[in-house]
Amino acid sequence: MFFEGSEKKAEIIIDPSFGSLLELPVSFWENIVGLAKADILSSIDNEHCTAYLLSESSLFVWQHKVVILTCGLSTLIDSICALIDTVGSPNILGVTYQRKNEYLAHLQNSTFEQDIQVLRQKVPGSACRIGHLDTHHHYIFTSHSSVALPYQDNRYELLMYHISGPIAQYLTTADQSIEKIAQLLQLDKLFNGFQLDAHLFNPCGYSVNGIKGDEYFTIHITPQEKSSYVSIETNVDLHLQPINITAKLLALLQPQSWDIKAFNSDIQTGEIPENICLGHCFYSLKQGYNIQFSHYQQICSEVLTPEFM
Repeated sequence: MFFEGSEKKAEIIIDPSFGSLLELPVSFWENIVGLAKADILSSIDNEHCTAYLLSESSLFVWQHKVVILTCGLSTLIDSICALIDTVGSPNILGVTYQRKNEYLAHLQNSTFEQDIQVLRQKVPGSACRIGHLDTHHHYIFTSHSSVALPYQDNRYELLMYHISGPIAQYLTTADQSIEKIAQLLQLDKLFNGFQLDAHLFNPCGYSVNGIKGDEYFTIHITPQEKSSYVSIETNVDLHLQPINITAKLLALLQPQSWDIKAFNSDIQTGEIPENICLGHCFYSLKQGYNIQFSHYQQICSEVLTPEFM
């Protein structure tokens, strides 16, 4: 069985004059995620944020910001356009849209190039590719804006490929549980005090959302042996945490390689496994974004097994 874990991601920031997105009913968000071919499975909330766990990843809603991630064969661009139409293009302060290259791109409903042709009809912006075409790479669209964002917008993404070790093996067993996975991942230590909402998929797969105040994190694990993929995203200031979250998760899940993307943040490199940095870049955007990207590979070599077809 194969499932496309590579995600499409969007962050949309709106002008406060529009009003609070938290006042929109659940039925509205059900329609929005439905356009991406996803369903809302559950939700948690506090006074700052509502976090929806989706059949295809996650949706986070604040008063004036939305972060949405979808995987599989989702059509996230349709959700983005519907949300922009509801808010109105003049009320959009910023849009960031990302796609990682898919393992089986020919199965997708659209390409990144097709998506941004549609998106540019709603909001002007620029797009780029980070990374080489013959390895892991990422596409990022950022809208143009004549005004700076109303606050410092920080995000940090850690993407892992080909995980291994005891936790990776446990994630493919039939008797796994949400509680045990949280324990193995040490979520109570890494994200202390966060309210959690998690889901196990059949036959395998794990997602968890966490919120505390206006902070969030989300972890999605596609543990299939030949194409395992893990994504972690958060706006937590990792440099203020007592534990090096990046290093700890890398040690626990033991990926063969991983990518880090940091928006208005610095990439954590201390204590991470021995590696070769295969490539990195840094660039700035007028609306206040500084984006860093690095692609790493563990030094130890991988023993390959022929895949007979």
